[in-house]
Amino acid sequence: MDSKTIQMPREVHIGPNVLDDIGEICKNLRLFDEALVVSGFHTFDVAGKLTVEALEKSDFGVEVVKVKDASMESVEMVQERIANASVVLGVGGGKIIDVAKLASTNAHNYFISVPTTASHDGIASPMASIKNDIGSVSKSANSPMAVVADTGIINDSPFRLIASGCADIVSNYTAIKDWKLAYRLRNEPYSESAAALSEMTAKLIIKSSDSIKEGLEESARIVVKSLFSSGMAISIAGSSRPASGSEHLFSHALDRVAKKHALHGEQCGVGTIMMMHLHGGDWRSIQNILKTIGAPTTAAELGVDDDEIIEALTIAHTIRPERYTILGDNGLTREAAIKLAKKTEVI
Repeated sequence: MDSKTIQMPREVHIGPNVLDDIGEICKNLRLFDEALVVSGFHTFDVAGKLTVEALEKSDFGVEVVKVKDASMESVEMVQERIANASVVLGVGGGKIIDVAKLASTNAHNYFISVPTTASHDGIASPMASIKNDIGSVSKSANSPMAVVADTGIINDSPFRLIASGCADIVSNYTAIKDWKLAYRLRNEPYSESAAALSEMTAKLIIKSSDSIKEGLEESARIVVKSLFSSGMAISIAGSSRPASGSEHLFSHALDRVAKKHALHGEQCGVGTIMMMHLHGGDWRSIQNILKTIGAPTTAAELGVDDDEIIEALTIAHTIRPERYTILGDNGLTREAAIKLAKKTEVI
């Protein structure tokens, strides 16, 4: 029989003020001596300083490196600073976490995810999205050894980020439909357990949509737990399939063509509306859920041009040609893309 390794965090700490305990958390994980804190220039003030102070109280030596983007240059810069560290902590949003995750993987070092926002499911997944000259590429990485999500800090972030995280989770619905399609038509490996966890996570967000409100710490906690579950589905599957399908291809395509793109989760949410229609599903329900949460449902709300939506739809199938989705091998014609976007009220 073929064996399979599933990587999952050893500990998960979600709640208000948990960042105060990060030094003890590291010690309980048998991590000692030196820590490298990777953060952003803004997120360092939000949570990086608190992380450093908590580690130093537990007798850790701490070095800090600040990065501005999720590029290979940033990954290499972090790798150069890892040598003496027993653990790397990514403190920030998705870009910071992805850089720290991939750098620690390349350096064979332990990694702890410390999200300051709940904007997408990369906080716990074994994947990192890294920018290149034409857009972004997903790279395999190790799952974090632990996740420490201070929902007090996350709740203080702009609510738009939390809504984006919700939209990213809702997009699991079409991702699973695409995965099942690839399983039936291409005999692609498929995990029922990973698919079930992914769908259950999306259902939780939909069930809780009326109670996800700005300023409520409980809302942040629900979204973070859901993002963690989505990341676990990816770990079980051994690929991003449970949470990334045609809607993500559309989002990555939009990154390439839009003069100014929106948040990743926001774009995936709008993509989910259109891809659900292609699947013959209840796209109107997806639209209504996103509206309830406060996430964009139109090009105008994303801040992109109608023509950019159409172009992204026509090239989405080329982003990851090895990943079969409802878009097929040939994608949409411009006429079909216009019809789809108008029918689903995206333009």
